[in-house]
Amino acid sequence: MNTPFYIARRYLFAKKSTNAINIISAISAAGVFVGSAALIIILSVFNGFEQVVLKMFNTITPELVISPVRGKTFDPNTAYFNELKKKKEIYSYTEVLSENALLRYNDKQSVGLVKGVSPDYLKNKSLDSIAVDGVFKLENKSLNYAVIGSAIQTYLMVNTTDPFNPLQVFSPKKKSNQSGSINPADDFTILSIPVSGVFEVQQDFDNVAIVPLRFARKLLEEPVKISSIEINLQQGIEPDEFKARIEDQIGKDFEVKNRIQQNTVLYNILGSEKWAVYIILTFILIIAIFNIIGSLTMLVIDKLKDIAILSSLGAGKTLIKRIFLFEGMMITMAGCISGLIVGLIFCLLQQKLGLVKMSQDNLIITSAYPVALKWKDFLLVFITVTVFSFMASALSSNLSVKKVNHLNQDL
Repeated sequence: MNTPFYIARRYLFAKKSTNAINIISAISAAGVFVGSAALIIILSVFNGFEQVVLKMFNTITPELVISPVRGKTFDPNTAYFNELKKKKEIYSYTEVLSENALLRYNDKQSVGLVKGVSPDYLKNKSLDSIAVDGVFKLENKSLNYAVIGSAIQTYLMVNTTDPFNPLQVFSPKKKSNQSGSINPADDFTILSIPVSGVFEVQQDFDNVAIVPLRFARKLLEEPVKISSIEINLQQGIEPDEFKARIEDQIGKDFEVKNRIQQNTVLYNILGSEKWAVYIILTFILIIAIFNIIGSLTMLVIDKLKDIAILSSLGAGKTLIKRIFLFEGMMITMAGCISGLIVGLIFCLLQQKLGLVKMSQDNLIITSAYPVALKWKDFLLVFITVTVFSFMASALSSNLSVKKVNHLNQDL
């Protein structure tokens, strides 16, 4: 049997001569318990928000985007692209032609991005989930429709139920006006398109008007070239592996981006916010852990006679230090494991029952705080508590052998 561990376990459950030692030990364990539970719950809530936000972004962000390194457009009718669109791994292959244009509705006008997409774009059935008004429809036989972002709708006050008042789109003509007309409108291609719906994701996306590719080609006077190719893959296909294969074959004139590369700022923000909360709560947890120093210090004073007896029996300094090291570790780890279990139970109940509701004014679709459990978070909290509890316990255990050579004489 491990002698230091056995003695430390007896000290943990044995009655101390001073009741304050039990109280301080309980407070230390309770502090670690609350800190561990709070840390795992907060991290899980951040995981839940991250999943909700990324799900909204991923609805309108493709898995892969191919775009030219130089210039705005390129010809998609090459042998490689014609072969690429036929690959069985691809679920949707969308050709995109986009450019900024002036949007006008009634007496209001605003600049927005006009994004023309090919029919494969609507294979994404989750687009309806981001529609906040009307329907996500782009074509109806020979008719074209636009779906605009909520930022455009808010500024222009677009009424999706009014079929007699379409959205006007202005784009500069490629060839300047040679007729000598003094009317500035002659230098623009002006087209009208009814609005079928409004979508809402985030500010960077909500200033976009999505239209059929044929409408964008007519507006921008671009019959062949496109701005990019958006690709969504079949289920089970790893995007990064498919991306690497495309990069090996496509050459240096094109770049291929996955979802993280398309939304680098978003992913960085989500990651930095989570780590910031982890660091703040860890500092609070450290304060609770280092309460163990006071508890062990008083325990060492209470057990001076025991230390002297062990020393007389031949116990070395290392064995005595390990007794109080194990004592401190058992107190803090009991609080940590209990906190992780309670945090896990709370997160599971929140997932099933939605115990804690969000404000009615919140823009997130779900009414309860989202929670997502990750085993890495549990491991992170456990390692954090273990490291700092070891440091605090080791510091306190040094007190037990500081004057061990004089204990027999004093007692």
